[in-house]
Amino acid sequence: MTEGERIIPINIEDEMRGAYIDYSMSVIVSRALPDVRDGLKPVHRRVLYGMSELGVTYNKAYKKSARIVGEVLGKYHPHGDSSVYDTMVRMAQDWSLRYPLVDGQGNFGSIDGDFPAAMRYTEARLKRIADELLADLDKNTVDFIPNFDDSLKEPSVMPAKLPNLLVNGTSGIAVGMATNMAPHNLNEVVNGIIAYIDNHEITIAELMQHITAPDFPTGGTIYGYEGVRAAYETGRGRVIVRAKATFETTPTGKEQIIVSEIPYMVNKAAMIEKTAALINEKKIEGISDLRDESDRDGLRVVYDLKRDAMPNVVLNNLYKYTQLQSSFGVNNVALVNGRPLTLNLKELIRYFVEHRHEVVIRRTEFELAEARKRAHILEGLLIALDNLDEVITLIRSSRDPDIARVGLIERFQLSELQARAILEMRLQRLTGLERDKIVKEYDEIMQLITRLEEILASEELRMQIIKDELTEIRDRYGDPRRTNVEMSSSDFSMEDMIPDESMVITISHEGYIKRTALTEYRSQSRGGVGSRGVAASKQDDFTEHLFIANTHNYMLLFTESGKVFWLKVYEIPEGSKTAKGRAIQNLINIDKEDKVRAVINVHDLKNPDYVVNNFLIFCTEQGTIKKTPLEAYSRPRLNGINAITINDGDRLLDVRLTNGSNDIVLALKSGRAVRFNEDKVRSMGRNAAGVRGVTLANEQDKVVGMVCLSDPNMNLLVVSEKGFGKRSPLEEYRITNRGGKGVKTLNITSKTGQLVAIHGVIDTDDLMIINRSGITIRLRVSDLRVIGRATQGVRLIKINEGDEISSVAKIEYEDKTEIVLNQSELPADESLNPDLTDPDLINEN
Repeated sequence: MTEGERIIPINIEDEMRGAYIDYSMSVIVSRALPDVRDGLKPVHRRVLYGMSELGVTYNKAYKKSARIVGEVLGKYHPHGDSSVYDTMVRMAQDWSLRYPLVDGQGNFGSIDGDFPAAMRYTEARLKRIADELLADLDKNTVDFIPNFDDSLKEPSVMPAKLPNLLVNGTSGIAVGMATNMAPHNLNEVVNGIIAYIDNHEITIAELMQHITAPDFPTGGTIYGYEGVRAAYETGRGRVIVRAKATFETTPTGKEQIIVSEIPYMVNKAAMIEKTAALINEKKIEGISDLRDESDRDGLRVVYDLKRDAMPNVVLNNLYKYTQLQSSFGVNNVALVNGRPLTLNLKELIRYFVEHRHEVVIRRTEFELAEARKRAHILEGLLIALDNLDEVITLIRSSRDPDIARVGLIERFQLSELQARAILEMRLQRLTGLERDKIVKEYDEIMQLITRLEEILASEELRMQIIKDELTEIRDRYGDPRRTNVEMSSSDFSMEDMIPDESMVITISHEGYIKRTALTEYRSQSRGGVGSRGVAASKQDDFTEHLFIANTHNYMLLFTESGKVFWLKVYEIPEGSKTAKGRAIQNLINIDKEDKVRAVINVHDLKNPDYVVNNFLIFCTEQGTIKKTPLEAYSRPRLNGINAITINDGDRLLDVRLTNGSNDIVLALKSGRAVRFNEDKVRSMGRNAAGVRGVTLANEQDKVVGMVCLSDPNMNLLVVSEKGFGKRSPLEEYRITNRGGKGVKTLNITSKTGQLVAIHGVIDTDDLMIINRSGITIRLRVSDLRVIGRATQGVRLIKINEGDEISSVAKIEYEDKTEIVLNQSELPADESLNPDLTDPDLINEN
């Protein structure tokens, strides 16, 4: 240690803590967070002030950006040049700021994320609206502080006629805190501030009648108002923003989705690239082509749709998986008297108004001092003019100006300032006309002084000045909103755009699915030949599942391997009766080797009472049965979940929804059936395999159907593979324990073929029968008489040689009364078999 040096031991923890706190406060106060008064961070303030001092205002010529950056770096912001240039660039981008403050000339980047040209190539100047931030800076309206080397002064805050923090927003990450403030429409903000000035007790809800929601420079639509309300009331909230999308049809009939506005801060090129990747990965279906047709006239992204795609469903998937929908997390943190605070809407307005009030006071005091100073000089000039000859004589007789000045002061009791003004007065002002001008100016100055004194004495006048200045800014720079607001969209879903109507859902053996309006199918008499109901494009394909569901229903699709998937009915492509449908693998992530075996229609998976008090009964082809609460399957997942454990050599046959007290009937291919109450099957977990439900007659036998009996007036209807069927009373099926061999339910012969289906029916039901060749027939259950369970039954549908029945579905009607019409009142094609599904022929009780 050299002489004179002294080492002081310190605790390293204390030193680290102190150093980090100093660093944190420096970042918070001097870098990352805006001041609540002008909405600017130090670097923004310095760029604007530097440009103003350099003279690059809106009515002057552009200057090279490098010249501006050098000015700001050398005088006020001793950091990297990129920090200054990037700040200036962002203030010039109309997709970054709602009201840009810098007028850029050259390449200042793009919404695709392209970098701006180097600062030596671009030019810039201030926008006219930036003058509203800098106005009155020379009137002692704000405090000036030393720059980094104490050689110059810079403003600590801008006077800010413009409510910049609200209209342009800001974002920044400090140490231990961050800010993310949304931009707003200038018209709305000014109206809200004026409303606050008129009533300081105004509530946030009342302010929101003026300032409805953020207004982003890129437009879009805000969906869901809860996030906006939370942001305004607490300073924190999550605002959902969606792109503006419309549907168009090309001259060739191809449907398109056109996106003309995207959410704020979304990189368009990156969004398109990610969307293309999702399309290639089959995560988004129904899009044949994607291209960017944006030009200088505006943004335009085109999604060409496949012919079988539903535009609403595709758009919904785009919102779900891409940045066509994004969230803006509002976090209103700003510096208030040098301290970071989270502020609600009213506080943001209050601090701005308080700042403007202080600026008006300081500006008025400055103007009053200048006016009094000028009036004082004019009073001296008037004294000189009133004593002109004597003044001229005194000046001519004086040896030098100092003696003349002293002489004037002593002779006419003038001040130093007045004496100097008289000595500096030009000879032309001695004319009579010039004297009149001085008198007039003096009178005007005195009126101004009176006005300024009134302003300083009246807060009401000062507030009116603030209102008038804001109104002028609104009238000059205000524009319509760009971002729409969907007030009720917090619960928005595609269902709001789709009518709730009955659909016939068909799934073929090869896995093609479609939905068709129920009204396309007509009731026919028993024994008819039917009509073409599904496409028979593949010789070995046929309809395996057919059921009825409303478009808003949830469908739980159970596969033969024991997995369950979720799907909304409206997400299924719609097609005519003869349409082939769409491969189900395009709608759910089902394995190629797997296939759907059962479908449950559920109205609501979010009602806790419903999902806890209802159960799913599973049945396999080998006679295993399992009971599990619906609640275990109430949380949809994209890739599905395991619903039941399937033993080797077995596969899932059917799944039914019950209330926990139904009787279960299992029917076998051999023509036998067993009936037992479901309380014989205890409730099990989702991954359980189940228990024995029925004993098979032989190795070739298997279960063909399961019925859950909830209505004591129900009959059991059975159908054989060669088109024979019947319905029998429940009383003929005695209740036994599960696991039995059952009783005969159909007399199996070579004429009837083996059993293929069993259903519980009542008189008001209809049946829809489909054979392997694609022929379908719809008939009334009431046309079938009730006969004994051991009989052969009657012919339901004529079967061609080599054909057989593949699927039988029941159509339920409740609380509907048929209106009886005369034959003459019906159209010619409906006179024999009126369509009972037509709304004009059905009267809702």
